[in-house]
Amino acid sequence: MLRWIAQTLAVTALSVRTIPERLASSVVAMVGIAGVVIVFVAVLSIGEGFRAAMTTAGAPDRVLVMRSGADSEMTSGIGGPEADLIKQAPGLLRDGNRPIASAELYVLVDLNKRSTRTPANVPLRGIEPAALQVRDDDIKIVEGRMFAFGTNEAIVGRASNRQFSVDLGSEVRSGELTLKVVGIFTADGSVAESEIWADGRLLQGVYRRGNSYQLVLARLDSPASFDNFKNWLTTNPQLNVQVRHESEYYAAQSTTMTSLIQGVGYTIAALMGIGAVFGAILTMYTAVASRTREIATLRALGFNTTSVLVSVLTESLALAAIGGLAGGTLAYFAFNGYQTSTMNFQTFSQVAFAFAVTPALLLQGLSYALMMGLVGGLLPAVRAARLPISAALREL
Repeated sequence: MLRWIAQTLAVTALSVRTIPERLASSVVAMVGIAGVVIVFVAVLSIGEGFRAAMTTAGAPDRVLVMRSGADSEMTSGIGGPEADLIKQAPGLLRDGNRPIASAELYVLVDLNKRSTRTPANVPLRGIEPAALQVRDDDIKIVEGRMFAFGTNEAIVGRASNRQFSVDLGSEVRSGELTLKVVGIFTADGSVAESEIWADGRLLQGVYRRGNSYQLVLARLDSPASFDNFKNWLTTNPQLNVQVRHESEYYAAQSTTMTSLIQGVGYTIAALMGIGAVFGAILTMYTAVASRTREIATLRALGFNTTSVLVSVLTESLALAAIGGLAGGTLAYFAFNGYQTSTMNFQTFSQVAFAFAVTPALLLQGLSYALMMGLVGGLLPAVRAARLPISAALREL
């Protein structure tokens, strides 16, 4: 056993040291694998960024109350009297006698993207004064000021400001609605940064909504109060509502888009990976052919076939690892943090977010590279190991 290990280490070290002698073909294999990893990581980072933007929007003590059966804010509806009743539920955090809850409207307005000037559905949220207290852990005004309730003023999320034509001091126009942007806010990179916020009462009048809303966002006095709060609302005969954790709701809203992007990413990577595997196979066949004399000499000296097989596979994996690391590094610096926006097909609204090249994605890219190297080096390794000594010597 010790003899086999010593032989394998010696042959493997020799194989790796001679890679520079086959630099041209080795570079082709590494570039091919690096290209696959770049595309693989870049595409999946879109889904990861989208998912992060959606799931960041949530705190353990915040809950959404919507109409029973509604799968999104767009399909929900809550009357004003119902909203007032919801705010009386036990378990709500209160500031004196005032509940920390915001009855809100959610509508879409058409705005042009900065980069393409094409129209996009941008979320416009009508809020109540308590909205900032409900979200006080996340929302920060970073430019300008908070809008004044009872006026045609609005604030916009940082991501919305970057992606759409909504600058500080500009006006948002949609039908009969005109809003002046007086502030820009951040929300820890969550989906809220894709939105525009204005006075809910103002939007009720402009959009002919009467005294109605689409949801109530509330803050509990503690996460442990959720069950008590939910049971009180769902068993109340005056109400027909569902209660969900905010984080649970937004995680559900991201599933369709994330699954679609992941499916596209894995499909593209698989198709490109086939080409990279063939490149690795050709590279390793070339390496075996150029090492015929070396392999024959080693075999004649008593080195076993398994050591030769391991050495060729190790060389292939080394090239794949270099390509995978290079591809992952380039993908990180090229795409991580890149700002974009896309349609959330579950709400038909734009979500602005940043590509997220996470350590888990980089590890996936490297693992995929090593898999391509293993598959690409397997047949050449078997050929090298099974090469008869006599045949190899005749090739000298």
